[in-house]
Amino acid sequence: MKKKFPIGKKRKDRKTVNEKPDENILEKAEEVPEESPAENAPENAEKAGEAQTSAGDEKTLFADRLEKAEKERDEYLDMAQRVQADFDNYRRRNASLRAESFEDGAREAIKLMLPVVDNLERALEAPSEDEKLKEGVAMTLKQMLGILEKRGVTVIDRKGEKFDPRLENAVMQVDASQGEPGTVAAVLQKGYRMGDFVLRHAMVQVVAE
Repeated sequence: MKKKFPIGKKRKDRKTVNEKPDENILEKAEEVPEESPAENAPENAEKAGEAQTSAGDEKTLFADRLEKAEKERDEYLDMAQRVQADFDNYRRRNASLRAESFEDGAREAIKLMLPVVDNLERALEAPSEDEKLKEGVAMTLKQMLGILEKRGVTVIDRKGEKFDPRLENAVMQVDASQGEPGTVAAVLQKGYRMGDFVLRHAMVQVVAE
């Protein structure tokens, strides 16, 4: 059973709020030695050295990373420049091939037109009483020759000049009485060239040497 205390009386063993702290505790707290700066100097120096070492390591690591990044940058720049140069070369080659292909196609188309020109010329040379027909043929031939001229096509017709196998095919020889030896005596079929390209060699007679 709990002991009952009379009302108004306090228990003697209970400490009051305003009770002073134990003086022995205060004395012990005062007796705790303080560390002097001299005693902490080695430890502080060691920590400072570690900090400097860490900072140096970080600088070295940063420098290594920067050097690696600059090397990769130079490699990528060099690669990009090579790719750009290769693309420029490809574009030039492609443009050149397109131009050559166009010219090849134009030359082949003109070659197909040459027999038409031959037939129009023969039609004009043939005797006919129909003047309107001859006029129409002449106009058509003129138009055809105008188209060829615009494309840079010229006629190979070198009668009386020295025979040139690059421009002419000799299909017949005649005696020296018809001209100077080695020259073209007559053109049997006109030749045509487009610039330096021979579309068709001329068929000629050559004076025998």
